[in-house]
Amino acid sequence: MLRKPDIPFAPDTAGLPYRHIGHMVICMKTTLNIDDTVMRRLREEAARRQTTMSALVEAGLRLVLADPGEGQEGAKPLPPLPSWQGGGQRVDVTNREELYGVLEGE
Repeated sequence: MLRKPDIPFAPDTAGLPYRHIGHMVICMKTTLNIDDTVMRRLREEAARRQTTMSALVEAGLRLVLADPGEGQEGAKPLPPLPSWQGGGQRVDVTNREELYGVLEGE
């Protein structure tokens, strides 16, 4: 009898020839273009913390993608969007004949 793999959140991979295939659902490899100075600092920080560069990048992305209210105590509020008077409505858009007349320059 085949036993299910011990992979959390993985689909049923018992019938597959390779158990590692279930890990593809959990992790995804990608390529990032990172500035050399940032990469050097990342490598140094990973060594200092005794962790992987991938773990640090993932932690940083999670911070950036977190809810806007989290960790933003000192963040400066954004200025309001500009507004202006658009000149009002030139045509009743529900009236096709009037709309086509304006669009065609009549």
